[in-house]
Amino acid sequence: MDNARNFYINGKWTAPLDGRDFDVINPSTEEVATTISLGGAADTDAAVAAAKAAFPIWSASSKAERLELMETILDVYMRRSDEMGATISEEMGAPIDMSKVQQSGTGSFHLKAFIQSLKEFEFEGPLRAGEEDTHIIHEPIGVCALITPWNWPMNQITLKVIPALATGCTMVLKPSEQSPLSGILFSEIMHEAGAPAGVYNMVNGDGVGVGSQLSSHKDVDMVSFTGSTRAGRAITIAAADTIKRVSLELGGKGANLVFADADPKAVKQGIIRCMNNTGQSCNAPTRMLVERSRYDEAVEQAKAAAEATTVNSASEEGRHIGPLVSEMQFNKVQDLIQKGIDEGAKLIAGGVGRPDGLNRGFYTRPTVFADCNNDMTVMREEIFGPVLAMMPFDTEEEAIAIANDTDYGLTNYVQTSDPERARRVARQLRSGMVDMNGKGRGAGSPFGGMKQSGNGREGGKWGLDEFLEVKAIGGWPVE
Repeated sequence: MDNARNFYINGKWTAPLDGRDFDVINPSTEEVATTISLGGAADTDAAVAAAKAAFPIWSASSKAERLELMETILDVYMRRSDEMGATISEEMGAPIDMSKVQQSGTGSFHLKAFIQSLKEFEFEGPLRAGEEDTHIIHEPIGVCALITPWNWPMNQITLKVIPALATGCTMVLKPSEQSPLSGILFSEIMHEAGAPAGVYNMVNGDGVGVGSQLSSHKDVDMVSFTGSTRAGRAITIAAADTIKRVSLELGGKGANLVFADADPKAVKQGIIRCMNNTGQSCNAPTRMLVERSRYDEAVEQAKAAAEATTVNSASEEGRHIGPLVSEMQFNKVQDLIQKGIDEGAKLIAGGVGRPDGLNRGFYTRPTVFADCNNDMTVMREEIFGPVLAMMPFDTEEEAIAIANDTDYGLTNYVQTSDPERARRVARQLRSGMVDMNGKGRGAGSPFGGMKQSGNGREGGKWGLDEFLEVKAIGGWPVE
């Protein structure tokens, strides 16, 4: 990759002012994929200065101008979509087929949804009929720091960059240093599409460096961050001195409530959803709560589904799962699997160690624990690996209580053939999102959580709102 060691600042690829080398490791092989630069304070300052200088002109651009740019970005992105999928597969270990369809596909999915949302969005108008002299204007908030994770890089980059662009903001993107190559490729796409100089900037760096510098920078008006709850807490503290807006999409520990009348395939589908992306999804259904009359059967189904989940290199075609992203993540997941065993959870599939035949690479065995209780670590901590914890429940009220007994509140899941129960349970689950009976949410729906899963929403008109200030004007001249 030609621009691996460079940053994208003020419409140009630039060498670091204060950089240091960082090796990006291919998790399938444990070999160096490429070497990038991690920026320092001088690079952060240069990117923020470019965004600040570009803001007056871009914030005054028309909706038509922004739509034209977004549609051009989509055209270029679609042309390079397979390249994006291959890049993500190499840097973070998503299997190549899955990466080209799901990982890269999230980028075009969100681009299309934001184009539609912007077409329908009204930036200003009267307060209400009869009070036309009170005028409401939605204005871009300013310079935005966009800090994205490694697990779904294009999903999160497009959920931040595109609405910031659409609302007239300027920005500095800091991709995860674990999966930076897709961010570099996305910057090439932005350049090819003709993003005005300074509107979009990208600096690679780590959390304690560029991440902290952006979070506390006096000329940054907003931080949008996706990642761990621990890091979100640190960003909030760093941003407090300047009272900048902070939007956080953090961890999750989703409960999947399987009632006795659920579809016969509900357990198998829950395993597939849990293991997808090697379990490295904040909205993964990693706690399976099963009505007791169906519990024994569900345990056997979960065991069979987990054992049927194959593990292989990300470069191989097929419907397998790949490695975890890094040695650090591998060690964390291994430790938590061992903790589940030590705390008395019943191991019915998988366990510690690599799968047979895979002795190099950060591969983990698809693992299922049964007979858990809600005090166990595997039921409470976000493992971020292919690990499912199961426990039975007796009543609907108990299932809801167990599901809500968590620090997190991102996504929960309900499996039942009773429409009234589905509506009733969904209303009582304390999470920003609920998926029922294997059906997801439509394009442009809001993504985000409650409690320690964060604040704010991404996607659709809610995603546009995140980057806007609201101004109320009295005495507006009425024609």
